[in-house]
Amino acid sequence: MTTESGLRRKVLVTGGSGFLAGRAIIDLLERGYEVRTTVRDLAKEPRVRENIAAGLGREPEIEFFQADLSSDEGWSEAVAGCAYVLHIASPFPPGKPKDPQELIRPAVEGATRVIGAALDAGVERVVMTSSVAAIRGGENQENRPYIEEDWTDVARVSAYPQSKTLAELAAWELVDSRGEREKLAVINPSAILGPVLPDDDSFSLEGIQRLLDGMPAVPRIGFSWVDVRDVSAAHVAAMEKPEAGGGRYIVSGPFLWLLEVSEILRERVPEIAAKAPTRTAPKPLVRLMAIFDSGARALIGDIGKRNDFDTTRAREVLGVEARPVEETIVECAKSLNARAT
Repeated sequence: MTTESGLRRKVLVTGGSGFLAGRAIIDLLERGYEVRTTVRDLAKEPRVRENIAAGLGREPEIEFFQADLSSDEGWSEAVAGCAYVLHIASPFPPGKPKDPQELIRPAVEGATRVIGAALDAGVERVVMTSSVAAIRGGENQENRPYIEEDWTDVARVSAYPQSKTLAELAAWELVDSRGEREKLAVINPSAILGPVLPDDDSFSLEGIQRLLDGMPAVPRIGFSWVDVRDVSAAHVAAMEKPEAGGGRYIVSGPFLWLLEVSEILRERVPEIAAKAPTRTAPKPLVRLMAIFDSGARALIGDIGKRNDFDTTRAREVLGVEARPVEETIVECAKSLNARAT
């Protein structure tokens, strides 16, 4: 995207080595923006470049900065001269941490650190990646779809939803304290899937890979799934549209139980999903598995729970509507399989 003078506008994407951040960088480069990104260690630069090149179809022009969410160092340099910031970087461990602060502290301090530096630099818009985890953990006695006005009660949830909720609250408090609420927009995606780049990794992708690898049975756990391309499009729209400032936006597709996902895989791509499970594991068995599997342990509290989300605001303000979930699941599985072969 260029200005009237012909100069390309700069965008900083934090956490460039991540699944969503990589897709956002590709989308921004395709739209003509000048892109820079942060990584915790500049040794990751060649890997990130290779990832982006694979998705872009050409060598990318990206400027790299070393910056960590737990330190002030590097952030003022990273945001200098940028018109926009997409703050996507956030800790997301595969299991449940022993100390919740391992997640909460870097998420909260990182959000305020990045947004504070961006505001100091005079950026026009910061788009922050939060999560439906910051929305779905509160009272909902009507059992209705969650909306953006809902907030998670951190006293009732585990470390990860606490970290996303507290980080987002801290971000809103910061921009409000500075009288610059319209400079922030927040995207709250559900579980993100979609086609992967050569070195992508995320908790959601791990779930699909486990189904493909084969399991005796799956717990009665489900998620609202959404395509990484739709989530990236929502970030770009929230960045570009003036009317998006000051809002939260749920970006989500339909809810499916893991067994339903497994059935889609077996039906649509049987050649790579022959081992996908066909049975639901009883809850006592899942509790036993959790003793040995940190991933299973982190999901115990979600067994049997269903959450649906109202995405009206994202459609009406951002113009983003989730693509068919079956398409997303199949493309994710095919790309994971292609990467492994």
